[in-house]
Amino acid sequence: MNLDGTGISRIETPVKFLNHMLTSLSKHSMIDLTVEASGDLSHHIVEDIAIVLGESLRSALGDARGVTRFASAVVPMDESLAEAALDLSGRPYHVICLDTRGERVEDIACEDAVHFLQSFASSAQVTLHI
Repeated sequence: MNLDGTGISRIETPVKFLNHMLTSLSKHSMIDLTVEASGDLSHHIVEDIAIVLGESLRSALGDARGVTRFASAVVPMDESLAEAALDLSGRPYHVICLDTRGERVEDIACEDAVHFLQSFASSAQVTLHI
């Protein structure tokens, strides 16, 4: 992870939708990101990547001097509206309001996507509302 990048990514996991989302994150955040993961259980792959990304972000921020602490975004898409707010608080907390029980998006269970966000917030030590 390079926070001062240009949005270049190389994402290789067996979870195609996760690949798409991580590539989009890299591109739109201008963070260079390389992720290689393999395994037989997509739930564990998703969780492990979230943990490593969170730890990498926390490490890359260091003492976070000169970094804007709060951010939020509302993103309209064809069939949905995404809202997210983030605080680089150093206190892990998350509120994820997605009613997706039992649903899938391509090759990922929506519960795994929610768990990704929870695991990321905990390991990055950020407060995240989505």
